[in-house]
Amino acid sequence: MIAIRKGVDRGQANHGWLDARHTFSFANYHHPDHMSYRSLRVMNEDRINPGAGFPPHPHQDMEIITYVLDGALAHKDSTGGEGVIRPGTVQYMSAGSGVTHSEFNASEIEPVHLYQIWITPNQRGAAPRYEERQIGDARDGALALVASGDGRDGSFQIHQDADIYASVVPEGASLTHRFAPGRFGWLQVAKGGIELPEGSIMQAGDGAKINDLETLNFKALADSEILLFDLA
Repeated sequence: MIAIRKGVDRGQANHGWLDARHTFSFANYHHPDHMSYRSLRVMNEDRINPGAGFPPHPHQDMEIITYVLDGALAHKDSTGGEGVIRPGTVQYMSAGSGVTHSEFNASEIEPVHLYQIWITPNQRGAAPRYEERQIGDARDGALALVASGDGRDGSFQIHQDADIYASVVPEGASLTHRFAPGRFGWLQVAKGGIELPEGSIMQAGDGAKINDLETLNFKALADSEILLFDLA
């Protein structure tokens, strides 16, 4: 079964310097039917104005993935982790026992457009950790494994039984993913649009719960960028 949550139905928060869309309840947005999905707790689409960003703030016991679509994001945290990520580079921060970090648009001219994803960990109090990974061309027409519970294929090893994939799918191309029995999925369209086998259309900003499905197939209706989660 695939249940689509349209992007226009997400929570919205416009702070002037930040325009955010919340798939799940977050900050001042609360929806009892959309608190989380399995271990997927946050799916925020953020657009941050040039030179603006989040000043230092704390996190604890959360696995945080940042995926930039356009622009550049500067990160600095209390573990000593820092860097500037752009499209093709993915950032992972395990907040663990506690970490403080800041995130700012690295440009004084161009906005930055990104997804920030939080996964609830399967253990508490782990040592905080920061990593970056270049996935670039690996996404082209294929599902590139970004993060996993076992760290296979060079992915981030996260504290959860979850596989996170990213792909850039050219118009007209199709992708397939098979779920093991008892697994669940979430599909997020970040750019473009796709068509599912039963004819449903998903556009940029749309997400979908997936359960009791052995094989997921979809076709790109335009040049598209997607995130796929295979969850326990």
